[in-house]
Amino acid sequence: MQVHTQQLRCLMTVAEEKSFASAAQQLCISQQSVNAQMRQLERALDIVLFARTTPAIELTAAGSAFLRDISRIDNLDTAIERALDIQHAEQDRLVLGTLEGAALTLTEPILDAFQQRHPGVTVQQRQSSYDDPSAGLRDGAVDVALVRRPFADKGIHCETLFAEPLMVMLPTDHRLADHTRVHVGDLVDETMIGASSKDPEWNAFWELDAYRDGRPAPITHRTASALESQYKVPLGLGIVVTVAAARWLPFPGIRLVPITGAAPSEVAVGWRAAGESALVRSFVDVATKIRDTRHDLVDPLQRPDFTDRTMPFQP
Repeated sequence: MQVHTQQLRCLMTVAEEKSFASAAQQLCISQQSVNAQMRQLERALDIVLFARTTPAIELTAAGSAFLRDISRIDNLDTAIERALDIQHAEQDRLVLGTLEGAALTLTEPILDAFQQRHPGVTVQQRQSSYDDPSAGLRDGAVDVALVRRPFADKGIHCETLFAEPLMVMLPTDHRLADHTRVHVGDLVDETMIGASSKDPEWNAFWELDAYRDGRPAPITHRTASALESQYKVPLGLGIVVTVAAARWLPFPGIRLVPITGAAPSEVAVGWRAAGESALVRSFVDVATKIRDTRHDLVDPLQRPDFTDRTMPFQP
C-alpha cells in the first residue's frame, strides 16, 4: 500500500472545500488530477472517503475518522484500521424510513426476507410524520424508505409496490355518512383537514386538487398524522381523505366511506439516486420480489373488501 503526501493534502483540501473543483483551484492543479488522486487513495486504503452527492462533496463517517486521526496519530496504519472499522459498521446497517403504516401487510414479509438475505445487517427504522412525505429520503436521513406517492421526488428513485383505493373520513352525522360510496366530485366543496406537509405535490393529491378546476381546497386545520386527524373529524372540523387500510383502525364518531372516481394512493419503495448502495439495491430487489410473488397480500390491498374491517393476521 502506497499513500503519498500529495494525496493526503488533496484529501484535506477537498474535505475543507467540499468540492473537487474548488480544491483544484486551491492546490493549483486540475480537477481531473484531484479526482484521480482521491480515487487512488480510496483504492489504496480500501475505504470510501467521500459520499459524492450533489451539490457538495461530503466525507463519509469513515473518511471523517481517517482525516481526524491522521492529524493526531503518528501511525498511519492505526488511522486506516479505525476508518475501516467504522466503514464495516456502516455497511452492516440499513436505515429504513417509513410513514404511518409503511407498506401495510407487505412490510413484515419484506423485512423478514431482507434479514434472511442479510442476517448480519441491522435494519434501523425511522418513522416520519406528514411533515416529510419522503420519510427522510430528501435530507439523506435514511438509506431507503417505504413511501406514498406523489411527493416532490427530485433525485429520488421509486419502485411501485401497490396502489390503494381512497376512503373519506366523515363525522357520523355528516350528510354523506350513510352512503356506501361517494364520488370524488361530491367532496370538493367540503371543508377539509389537510396535512402539515409543505410539499405541494403531496398536499395536492390528498386535497383532491385534480378535481377542483383550479379552486383551492377549503382547509380548516392541518395535522401531522392520521391519528391526529381522527380526533378532529368527529368534532366537525372537516373531512379527511385517507386510504382503505384506515378501516382496520375504527375510531369513535367517524364513518369511513370509499371514494370513487379518484386516483389511488401509490405505495412505493424509494431511495436517493446519490445514495444508492449494494444494500439499498438488495432491499429494493427484495421488496419487488415480495410484490411479485405475494399476490395473496397485494391483491387485497389493491382491491379491498371495504366491508371487512378486520386487520389481516400475519403468522
